[in-house]
Amino acid sequence: MTDSRPATRRTVLAAAVATAATAAIPSPAAASPLTVTPNTARIGRPRRAGDSTVDYHAWTSLQDWQAGTAEGTRVLAGRRPGIALAAPAGTTDHTDPHTGRTAPWEYATWTSPAHRPPVPASELVASWNAHTPSGTWIRIEMRGTYTDGTDTPWYTMGIWAAGDQDIRRTSVDDQGDGKSSVWTDTFAVDDTSAGPRLASYRLRVTLHRTPGTDATPVVWRLGAMTSDVPDRFEVPATEPGVGAGIELDVPRYSQNVHIGQYPEYDNGGEAWCSPTSTQMIIEYWGRRPGPEDLAWVNPEYADPQVCHAARFTYDYQYSGCGNWPFNTAYAATYPDMQGIVTRLDSLTDAEHLIRAGIPLITSQSFLESELDGAGYGTSGHLMTVIGFTADGDVIANDPASPSNEAVRHVYKRRQFENIWLRTKRYDANGRVRSGTGGICYILFPAKPAPSQHRALRRLGIR
Repeated sequence: MTDSRPATRRTVLAAAVATAATAAIPSPAAASPLTVTPNTARIGRPRRAGDSTVDYHAWTSLQDWQAGTAEGTRVLAGRRPGIALAAPAGTTDHTDPHTGRTAPWEYATWTSPAHRPPVPASELVASWNAHTPSGTWIRIEMRGTYTDGTDTPWYTMGIWAAGDQDIRRTSVDDQGDGKSSVWTDTFAVDDTSAGPRLASYRLRVTLHRTPGTDATPVVWRLGAMTSDVPDRFEVPATEPGVGAGIELDVPRYSQNVHIGQYPEYDNGGEAWCSPTSTQMIIEYWGRRPGPEDLAWVNPEYADPQVCHAARFTYDYQYSGCGNWPFNTAYAATYPDMQGIVTRLDSLTDAEHLIRAGIPLITSQSFLESELDGAGYGTSGHLMTVIGFTADGDVIANDPASPSNEAVRHVYKRRQFENIWLRTKRYDANGRVRSGTGGICYILFPAKPAPSQHRALRRLGIR
């Protein structure tokens, strides 16, 4: 009924607390010491006076890109600043682990200044927005400095292309240094009870293209969410606020309509909660794939754009469509769209987004008895929050529904807030499992309206 893979990843993270990590993969370039550069442009969270452990930071502006270290990249000015490949820094052979194909690629790199989050972090999730035309792809990496002064390796956070013909987009398993590990899309400290935290980090993106061509990826946004959410089975309750009585007109799609379709993408629609939710929000913003994009889909299938989203969010290593940044990167392939992965601290944060006209996609795990009206339990599921009733209950487009018409649900505020924000839970057998701690996707236009810009800035997003 739902995609269990995101919560399986969370369960692995919880289990990893007492487990030694595997060896780190080699860095493609020699590591240099991290120097933290003060970031005077950083947008903070003034409303919370420093009590949030969540920090989202991104490089997006002309000044941001100029502040990084470029090896073969150039900065693009204009309405949407970014970086592109100029003169290649070199050529490298890459063997795609999912096709076995080895090919040479020209490459160039851009490395961010180091960013120091206000609170040392136990987790980090990177996300990016980019254009990768045919014959190009990108690798996103992270390297951090721990609070004990030592450095992490360069961890690969994703190998990504919008298409699937040149390379297969993929996460990378078996990355660790004995203090931290990467689980699909999430960097996590192995032992949060005794281990060091992440004091600072920088991101690196490597742009690749077919040798001898002028093609280039363009990267518009490169960022990461860090957090140190405490272990908790219960979270504080919030009262209805500025979003009460507001419902956004978001299209409704059921993942279950697609059960059995294209099983090569994680067994078909029964596991497509993430791309189905993503597609709903993409279309809320007035974007959708054209007929030529959907020509590959069986014409007998309803809502072919959901099949399209599943194919182009699929992570070939994870063997699923629930890779968080792959979903937001897919959304950003549509004209003038952006997408990020972050955490929110409460439904109050979500209400400010809803009031500004910005729906969000939330990740949660729960027993059937913990969410009245769902009719199922899940170890991991994505759904969209599209509004709040006058009493403050959550209005959600839940893709785990039998039909498009049945997708709209109203869930009790207290129940929803707790299953989404907690980091610990009990499964049906009474065993302790992990929760996502408020993970969400936020998709929004490249040029938000003033009220939307204010709501995003309130969460540290620019």
